[in-house]
Amino acid sequence: MSSAFSGDETAPFFGFLGAAAALVFSCMGAAYGTAKSGVGVASMGVMRPELVMKSIVPVVMAGVLGIYGLIIAVIISTGINPKTKAYYLFDGYAHLSSGLACGLAGLSAGMAIGIVGDAGVRANAQQPKLFVGMILILIFAEALALYGLIVGIILSSRAGQSRAD
Repeated sequence: MSSAFSGDETAPFFGFLGAAAALVFSCMGAAYGTAKSGVGVASMGVMRPELVMKSIVPVVMAGVLGIYGLIIAVIISTGINPKTKAYYLFDGYAHLSSGLACGLAGLSAGMAIGIVGDAGVRANAQQPKLFVGMILILIFAEALALYGLIVGIILSSRAGQSRAD
């Protein structure tokens, strides 16, 4: 046991778990949304190849979800340095909740974007007037992940406030 360590020795485990959760769950949502939307784009592209580039929007929106998880994972991992500043269980739990909030919001948003993107691009190929409606639904689905990112940043900023050092 090192005497240079300050804080709770198991606390960094929870912090790193939060960073991993943010990245893994957000990337799972991004991967699902990209794959599901991509299948719709490929299917629609057979009938209407001129609409393929216009129909890439859900794929791009799904890809952004992974970036949200990356942002939170970097914020969390830079906040874990128990050699320079005491890191307590409160801090670990704050980072864990931050990662879970962002990651699970990204996962759910990716599922919504994938389903809406798949059905939306196929429907847009048959009725072009549906494009604006599809984009609006995709924006609201993306907003779910943005809410998770905002809450994740707020929760992560709470780490380090457990004790007056």
